[in-house]
Amino acid sequence: MDQSKRYANLDLKERDLVAGGAHVLCAYVLKPKSGFEPLPTAAHFAAESSTGTNVEVSTTDDFTRGVDALVYECSAGKDGDYLVKIAYPVELFDRNIRDGRAMLASFLTLTAGNNQGMGDVEYAKMHDFYVPPALLALFDGPAVNISDLWRVLRRPVVDGGLIVGTIIKPKLGLRPKPFADACHRFWLGGDFIKNDEPQGNQVFAPMKQVMPLVADAMKCAQDETGEAKLFSANITADDPFEMIARGEYILETFGENASHVAFLVDGFIAGTTAVTTARRCFPNQFLHYHRAGHGAVTSPQSRRGYTAFVHCKMARLQGASGIHTGTMGYGKMEGDPADRAIAYMLERDAADGPHYRQAWLGMKATTAIISGGMNALRMPRFFANLGHANVIQTAGGGAFGHIDGPIAGARSLRLAYEAWLHGIDLVEYAKEHRELAGAFESFPWDADRLYPGWRQKLGKRAA
Repeated sequence: MDQSKRYANLDLKERDLVAGGAHVLCAYVLKPKSGFEPLPTAAHFAAESSTGTNVEVSTTDDFTRGVDALVYECSAGKDGDYLVKIAYPVELFDRNIRDGRAMLASFLTLTAGNNQGMGDVEYAKMHDFYVPPALLALFDGPAVNISDLWRVLRRPVVDGGLIVGTIIKPKLGLRPKPFADACHRFWLGGDFIKNDEPQGNQVFAPMKQVMPLVADAMKCAQDETGEAKLFSANITADDPFEMIARGEYILETFGENASHVAFLVDGFIAGTTAVTTARRCFPNQFLHYHRAGHGAVTSPQSRRGYTAFVHCKMARLQGASGIHTGTMGYGKMEGDPADRAIAYMLERDAADGPHYRQAWLGMKATTAIISGGMNALRMPRFFANLGHANVIQTAGGGAFGHIDGPIAGARSLRLAYEAWLHGIDLVEYAKEHRELAGAFESFPWDADRLYPGWRQKLGKRAA
């Protein structure tokens, strides 16, 4: 059934929809299946996203028609697909009965729910969305962010610079004491350690044995260096009450250093309920959104779901203090230098997406967390592309793969940041800094590719 007369209005102007503030706008790349026309398919997609069904029903009244989602653009793209833009009345989105707040679960249910399985749709993927001010004000947003971590580290709360971090490797298989010992060694040179996403309460490393040792390692490292240290503890679980129990135990265990603890949540796997549980039950802790598994939906190879840009933008709405954003093509993860637009949308008070400009109206920023194959040699180009270094970097192999161990590995990361900050060539800086020179020997494949002639300049033998 062609529903385009009801669920499409191509006379609507985007500027008027934005000015009116009564609609959430979503931009999709949609391809109809063979034999289906684009506008009727897009209208069917909008109908399924809102008030429609496959047939006319007797219960529809004038009010219901007033909250229809409407296709306002359907223009041909490449590969036989179409840019489809849909306006969703804000009244469609669910609100909490306890406090009237908005919820991301409802946003996803409407904009990327059953419409993903439509029989006339070859694929449809959300590439951007816009939230009007009235609805934006009903989302939690972050409670804390990198400024709060800088404060703990006794740095300026504006432009406090790179937080040097790592992931303990191997990600699984270490018993409690070796894990805590690895934390201690890195903290002697770096700032921030995170649990990796599978680490939690394994039988060979029970949380109630691991966390006291890690808390003691933090105290020792702080005493030895005179510097504050940070730890991101994984509290992810299926059960919100289990998450709360883990969080409360960790805060009690770290005691006077509780403000030095972030809570990591596997936000894609555990979902919106897990993220909101952490955001609302522990508003004083940095909420570290780990996005393991997101590539199944966001990868360019996937034509359905939504993009990494959309995913990160939703994380800021929901209240993530920081979210992994990939390495923008400079590490081992999928990505491209243009992915800096993701970081800008997270950190700025207004930013342009691929289709919409979003004003955040004072909502706290979300911090970009950079991980995945980064080491000291790759960092200057990454910072030059991004334009700043106000991020958390978690280099696993980049720290623990250093030829002289994790202390030197952590220091090499900080030295690479210093070289970029002061505009000094990395090879020249390495001549005066042993740990940075060791990074060239530790990662010779990157050194050869990025800094040809480094062996002659540093007087090093081929590694």
